[in-house]
Amino acid sequence: MIRKIIPLVVLILFILSNTNYSQQHFYTELNIDTVKFSLNDFGKMWTFDDLPIDYFKEKYGFEPDKDWIEHVQKSALQFGNGCSAAFVSPNGLIMTNHHCGRNGLRSVEKEGEDILLNGFYAEILKDERNVGGLFVDQLIFIEDVTSEVVEAINSGETDDEKVANKEAKIDELIEKYNEDTDLNCRVVTLYNGGKYSLYGYKRYEDIRLVMAPEFQIASTGWDWDNFTYPRYELDFAFYRAYDEDGNPVKSDNFFKWNPEGPSEDEVIFTVGRPGNTDRLVTLDELEYIKDVNSNLLLIANSIYYANFELFEKYPERQSELLNIVMGAGNSRKVFASRIAALNDEYLLAKKTDFEEQLKAKVKGDSKLNEKYGKLFDGLKTAIKERRSFVKELWAYNDINFGKPEYFKLAKKVIKYAEQLKLPDDERSIDYKDENLENTIETIFHLEFDKELHNKLLRGRLNYIASLLGSENEIVNKMMSDKRGEEVVKYVLDKSQISTEEKLKEFLKNDPDEILNSDDPFIYFLQSSKGKFKEIGNRDEELKNTVEVLNQLLGELIFDIYGDKIPPDATSTLRLSDGMIKGFEYNGTIAPGKTTFYGLYDRYYSFNKKLYPWGLTPKWENPPAGFDLANPINFASTNDIVGGNSGSSIINSKGEVIGLAFDGNIESIAGAYAWLPAANRCIGVDSKGLIESLKHVYKTERLVKELLGN
Repeated sequence: MIRKIIPLVVLILFILSNTNYSQQHFYTELNIDTVKFSLNDFGKMWTFDDLPIDYFKEKYGFEPDKDWIEHVQKSALQFGNGCSAAFVSPNGLIMTNHHCGRNGLRSVEKEGEDILLNGFYAEILKDERNVGGLFVDQLIFIEDVTSEVVEAINSGETDDEKVANKEAKIDELIEKYNEDTDLNCRVVTLYNGGKYSLYGYKRYEDIRLVMAPEFQIASTGWDWDNFTYPRYELDFAFYRAYDEDGNPVKSDNFFKWNPEGPSEDEVIFTVGRPGNTDRLVTLDELEYIKDVNSNLLLIANSIYYANFELFEKYPERQSELLNIVMGAGNSRKVFASRIAALNDEYLLAKKTDFEEQLKAKVKGDSKLNEKYGKLFDGLKTAIKERRSFVKELWAYNDINFGKPEYFKLAKKVIKYAEQLKLPDDERSIDYKDENLENTIETIFHLEFDKELHNKLLRGRLNYIASLLGSENEIVNKMMSDKRGEEVVKYVLDKSQISTEEKLKEFLKNDPDEILNSDDPFIYFLQSSKGKFKEIGNRDEELKNTVEVLNQLLGELIFDIYGDKIPPDATSTLRLSDGMIKGFEYNGTIAPGKTTFYGLYDRYYSFNKKLYPWGLTPKWENPPAGFDLANPINFASTNDIVGGNSGSSIINSKGEVIGLAFDGNIESIAGAYAWLPAANRCIGVDSKGLIESLKHVYKTERLVKELLGN
């Protein structure tokens, strides 16, 4: 299988690296020398305390007042730790994406249920099910604290002191405002430190599931359609917030439902929390980011293929494996696309022009030159050193996601041996003589899915070898010249902890014999930890230097351009403007909207197979009264990135007309620059969604609440 994997990865990267993210030069030769940056390159992720009212008025004839801004801000929500959401009724009803809550759906299942396969609907209020650990945050206020934080930074002498002072001041501000407001407060870094804002959130912790469609309609096309358009899926779910007394939350701020959806000539807004962008960093730092994405792609591929192979082999395990397959599939497409974006000559030409002009402004102004003159050389030097050991750092890093159990087991064995070298009274409680037998039994516990973890092991070993190279001493001793499936057999055969029988015998050895053994897993961890600590310490020093210099870079950009450009995304609430608009792709044109007809075309075109464009029984035969000409999805010019999933899309009246759930493949380059020719937000149309609730799901109670009946 590994021989199939490598060519596929190469093919993906080749296709993506030849993607012209601008699209506007598809039919004409691109002259790099004529490419100039634009303030539009920095996108449209506006903070609520700094909305470009004059721009809205000039471009769209729309001038939101303070009441509109406050209402929209307080109607929006942050959903758990990663997505966006919003109140859509006065009774605490919340709308977000299905994929935002997917991991928690199985936790509320009763015996015999499969919510991912069949969906869920609470026909009455008391049937709504609490999702343990889920919360939503409502942004109540924003306050500028720039002067306090910058003053603390400037009081430090060294880079380490400056960073420590900043963190201490932020902790102090959070503690003070938490106590004064009884809210959850956070300090947000904007413009890389050109501005600091304190955000105060009200948290709701009793969140209950109201309705979720079946996985197949929420993610039609699976990982193949992820980041594509035209698209045909209903990626939505409804929850409800309850108060401390167990009653539905009463909220004056919520988005009313527009059952007709958006028109293609009106301004629309996404309201959500974009996760992270790097539009304001230097070219040198973008090179470092490309290195990191390359490392992450290797890990994501290993996780994806390990789980997808089992998914194909064991269809009965679909609900167990599909979340991991989808998550890893999403990640690897993101990492591959980011690498392609950072190789795109049009995007890089724009970034180069911006940086050269910025340097010229510094050089041409004595005051700017005095403060910022050494900024760019300092960043170049620090980042160059970080890049020199980034592969080694990641190879030795004890990364948990996708880690085979064998490495975790080896860590337990190492700790066991280290503890036994100590006198009994100096050991941790679990390793004292009276508790040692029980602790050994936990180490012996080897009940894990060996087929899966052997596949994960294949990926992790090839990942380590790829980063360190075949000449590396640790790679040679651990794996010899074996790769792919061969290296898994070689390492497991050589290991003394790969089975319970071998492990029991191994633990009889003297602690030093255990720690110095040639077991591949123990050898790798023991040999690499010193190297990782040394490199990690130096990397931490350089990270502090880069952080301080990026603070200066942010101040420089803010000094020159102010609020003419929005700050990078910071997982905090933003408003982004746009309109529905198709785009050119693959030599053709994508429509602004798609209809349910396309859903059925995909189904029949791929021979009615379940994976990946299958239809569930609810959708195989559309019910009477359901018009397939209804819009299902649309593409718009709103500026979004990861974290915007679940963002309500509203019109100028503050009405819900859609639900953002993805971007197209071109939008992934938006992590570094917003290129409007083809960068699109993909949303579920409110008309198609409400018609589905009425005719297919027959959720009468939910429909009445959404429509205010």
